[in-house]
Amino acid sequence: MRPPAGRPYGRAIDALDPDLVVIACNTASTLALPALRERYTLPFVGCVPPIKWAAELSRTRTIGLLATRATVRRPYLGDLQRRYAPDCTLLAHGARGLADLAECAFRGHAIATDAIDRELDALFGQPGGAAIDVVGIGCTHYTFLMDRLRAASPPGTIWLDPAEAVARQAATVLGPLGTAVPSRPARAFFTAAPAEPERLAAAMAPLGYGAPVLFENVAQGLCP
Repeated sequence: MRPPAGRPYGRAIDALDPDLVVIACNTASTLALPALRERYTLPFVGCVPPIKWAAELSRTRTIGLLATRATVRRPYLGDLQRRYAPDCTLLAHGARGLADLAECAFRGHAIATDAIDRELDALFGQPGGAAIDVVGIGCTHYTFLMDRLRAASPPGTIWLDPAEAVARQAATVLGPLGTAVPSRPARAFFTAAPAEPERLAAAMAPLGYGAPVLFENVAQGLCP
């Protein structure tokens, strides 16, 4: 089922006609997935904080989550703990600017060590934080900082990035659909002109993407 024509939330799906949509944001997944699945017949794959995975690996039964403030505030996080880690203490930190730092790192900028240290101090410095032995990331941007986060965290800390699990789930869902592998480069659409487009294009090229494209141009038929 599709929403009425012209609704903003349906424009990208109508214009691009995807076989599957990945909601590559933890906060957006908790907010939008139920409504999207109700309105559309195509499959959606979301991202959620890896609480279940962390609980399976933790020996101390104290697990950490590094995420955005919006994700940490969502009631969905408490629901995940009650369902999948009821015997664990969950210590979460909503980082103020870590997503922006991750985008800078992706574009090839140097990131100051103290900026990483401040966020980790806020996580491990909480009461009981010294017992954290597994930390999950609850923001898809943080993938680009994982090496830095691991290096700056207490020795032996296990870090979990659900990105590969999300990719595997997407591939599993696409398999029965028989979706053909596109011959042209993958395209990245933006709803606004991105900062430092040259740096961004250079960083995206090894991942198989062409230059960023404004979605408005596609929606208006100005771009094939």
